[in-house]
Amino acid sequence: MFAVTRLRADASDVPGLQAAATELLALLRSRPGFRDGAVGRAADEPGLLALWTTWDGVGAYRRALGAAEVKIAGAPVWLHAVDEPGVYLPD
Repeated sequence: MFAVTRLRADASDVPGLQAAATELLALLRSRPGFRDGAVGRAADEPGLLALWTTWDGVGAYRRALGAAEVKIAGAPVWLHAVDEPGVYLPD
């Protein structure tokens, strides 16, 4: 499965958000079931970023998000999350 979280921030907040998302991604990489992931910025909208990750399954993803260190590192990132579905199952 894969997860996509779009993040919206003011231009002045983007560098800090990118740094926080990169730190979060490093923590997620250490969680069981993590496969791959990246942080990127929209080419045509500078305040819009995306964090995407792939996992062995929904359970691994949910367990990773439930870890205390992930919750702490994720808080400043998810503060900017766009409220929309973000977990997808491949066909």
